[in-house]
Amino acid sequence: MSIKFQTEKYSDKEIYSNLNPLLGEWFYKKFKTFTEPQRYAVLNIHKNKNTLISAPTGTGKTLSAFSAILSELITLSEHEQLEDRIYCIYISPLRALSRDIEKNLNEPLKEIKKQAKKKNKKINIRIGVRTGDTTVSERAKMAKKPPHILITTPESLAILLNAPKFRENLFKAKWVIIDEIHALAENKRGVHLSLSLERLQHHNPDFCRIGLSATISPLENVANFLVGMEKDKPRNCNIVNVQFLKNLDIKVLSPLPDLINTTQEQISKKLYEKLDKLIQKHKTTLVFTNTRAATERVVNHLKEKFSKNYLSNIGAHHSSVSREKRLEIEDKLKQGKLKACVSSTSLELGIDIGYIDLVLLLGSPKSISRALQRIGRSGHKLHDTIKGRLIVLDRDDLIECSVLLKNAKESHIDRIHIPENCLDVLAQQIYGIAIAQQIKEKDVLKIVKGSYCYKELPKSDFNEVLEYLSGEYSELEVRHVYAKIWRDKETKMIGKRGKLARVIYMTNIGTIPDEARIKVKIKDAVLGTIDEHFLERMKPGDVFVLGGEKYEFRYTRGNTLQVKAAEFRPPTVPSWVSEMLPLSFDLANEIQKFRFLLNEKFELKKSKKEIIKFINDYLYCDKNAAEAVYNYFNEQFLFAKIPHSKKLLVEQIKDETGNHLIFHSLYGRRVNDVLSRAFAWIFSKSVHRDVAITINDNGFVLSADTALPFEKALNAILKEDIEKIAKFSIRDSEVLKRRFRHCAARSLMILRNYKGRTKSVGRQQMSSRLLLLSVYGISEDFPILKEARREVLEDLMDINSAKKVIESIKDGKIKIEKIFSETPSPFAFNVYAFGRFDLVRMENRLEFIKRMHQKVLNKIENK
Repeated sequence: MSIKFQTEKYSDKEIYSNLNPLLGEWFYKKFKTFTEPQRYAVLNIHKNKNTLISAPTGTGKTLSAFSAILSELITLSEHEQLEDRIYCIYISPLRALSRDIEKNLNEPLKEIKKQAKKKNKKINIRIGVRTGDTTVSERAKMAKKPPHILITTPESLAILLNAPKFRENLFKAKWVIIDEIHALAENKRGVHLSLSLERLQHHNPDFCRIGLSATISPLENVANFLVGMEKDKPRNCNIVNVQFLKNLDIKVLSPLPDLINTTQEQISKKLYEKLDKLIQKHKTTLVFTNTRAATERVVNHLKEKFSKNYLSNIGAHHSSVSREKRLEIEDKLKQGKLKACVSSTSLELGIDIGYIDLVLLLGSPKSISRALQRIGRSGHKLHDTIKGRLIVLDRDDLIECSVLLKNAKESHIDRIHIPENCLDVLAQQIYGIAIAQQIKEKDVLKIVKGSYCYKELPKSDFNEVLEYLSGEYSELEVRHVYAKIWRDKETKMIGKRGKLARVIYMTNIGTIPDEARIKVKIKDAVLGTIDEHFLERMKPGDVFVLGGEKYEFRYTRGNTLQVKAAEFRPPTVPSWVSEMLPLSFDLANEIQKFRFLLNEKFELKKSKKEIIKFINDYLYCDKNAAEAVYNYFNEQFLFAKIPHSKKLLVEQIKDETGNHLIFHSLYGRRVNDVLSRAFAWIFSKSVHRDVAITINDNGFVLSADTALPFEKALNAILKEDIEKIAKFSIRDSEVLKRRFRHCAARSLMILRNYKGRTKSVGRQQMSSRLLLLSVYGISEDFPILKEARREVLEDLMDINSAKKVIESIKDGKIKIEKIFSETPSPFAFNVYAFGRFDLVRMENRLEFIKRMHQKVLNKIENK
């Protein structure tokens, strides 16, 4: 068994000779030749080989997967051998993508039917869609006469695996296609799907697995995720990796030559002038922002500032827009009726949106793969040029986007994170297995360990999940958590318990948590609402801005946050932080590497001309950008020191607001979340004071009203296990309480739906709070609590990369240098200002940075 890259490319002649003549004729009329992914993949799938196809959008990935399948089904139909059963299961993460695929398959089949009719042949291939939108009558029809190709979602597949009348149809499927596999592999939906596929494998060991992926890395890991494990080894899989077939036309642009000496009005004016100019030069432009709020703001500003250009020909597309409105926007895009569409993340995946000739990214997309996926939405046809522009508004963004652009052009892609050993998903799927059949524990474990996500699952964790499901923690019954399965310890068999088991399972299935707005109150007076993800970032004592006023976090009850006025304290948590995308660890390391190389030039006293030439050559940037990068680094070098891959700079500053330690830890927000909490926890234990945390991708600031003993804290962190400290630091945090609720719902400790009633998110959170108290009374390592901790530290944060950083400090590969200063260094401006001024006072924030910049220049001049 092995994972290997496909090196054999088949000729068009070979492929046509293996396709059904009717399909071959249609294909030739439509396309003449095959695309590169098709030349590698079609005959692989024809031979029933597991295949992962990774290629850019618009290179024929979908037909690479379906051509061999359609060919076989057409042949069977011609010979009247097509049975009433499912031959192919197509799984998509998006319902919209399911609709696209149905349409894109039905259209060629209609044309092929016409061709067949002329030759007195009959083709009758049924395609059916089964998602949460499918009506009861459509489901009933499907049960009586199943489609030959079933289009579905991960959640609907799990439901069908437990549908008594329908599940037998799945066990005869010959092919399973997983579209946009990269989007599923990095979250719990993908983990859930991987177990569903292993359940299918248990009953149907010979089906062929096909994965369709955008640009992603490492492909071997995604292939392993696709095919799963057999006897502790990955099943066979051929990887078709066809990248960068299209010409890349990508540039970093700034609307202003000087990103420091400016005002908010100037930035806004120049930004929207630049946007309008670029949009007007192209037929259809897709604009990506990084937040939903920014998406709405961009649409509104363009309409207000250039009302003649934007009437009904511009739209906003994001997850908070109603489904009907999103569909309307998608249809207008396909029909070419929109001049511009502004989106956050909702149009990153491969929904058919027609012809886009320019993609604009406002700010860094924070990962190379995300940048390529977004920009790849342009030039949808095979030989089109992919055209994208990254628009930057500050110096950190300029460097980040320039390094990102270099890596994109040189095909260096950041690595995907695939969650492992998720015990809440495991509990849900074991419950489903037990409902479907009585089964031996060892067979359940074999199914589970067939998933790549559970290949290293400890037997003890498996047993603890069985203990929870079989009701061995009787203390939980007080909280209405009852046994869900029976377990015979002598025969080692398990099965469902209770008449309502199937209904409970079917109505609570899935991994996407219910989210809600959190009411903010002072006693009984409602001040407004905040996003739940924003609440996760806070702790008692934190100050935030709502409606232009500052409030201090006191405590939460269910979905209510109690606060008090905090007029004279600066905000510690900016209100836009909840929607921010985190910088990938790999891209962060590339930026650190660039910092190191540039620092060498300054240390060697190279001339400005030589350094600018190096910047130009290394980053592919223009003269203005190179000048801005040089000035930024020169100021940092002259004022303090340049932090880089081998030097972690820590600045100690005392000002009117207290004592601050600024860590120049450019590792991305997920790593900085771990490191900042670990240091803050140790400091708070040492000085017996609250320590405020401000983080961004480039570093973090710890603040207190007393001096913070840095060396003592560093020694403790280097001596102790960072993971152990991190676990202590999140024990009483809001983020762990919220994530425990999510895990409790996935593992069916909390039932979102029961006997036709839906439990509100607020009531779920109240139940979760009481459950958490009970669970702590049982064990700190109760499986669902353990999973909530794992999710916070591994998926939300990045404990594994944080461990690498600490190990590098221990080994001396990273040196820590501490400096004292009255003013933050230039590299610290953004993170230092980050918590001081909220978005509603962006002008103040810019003025504050300008004042700090002037102080830096004065000190440099006086040296």
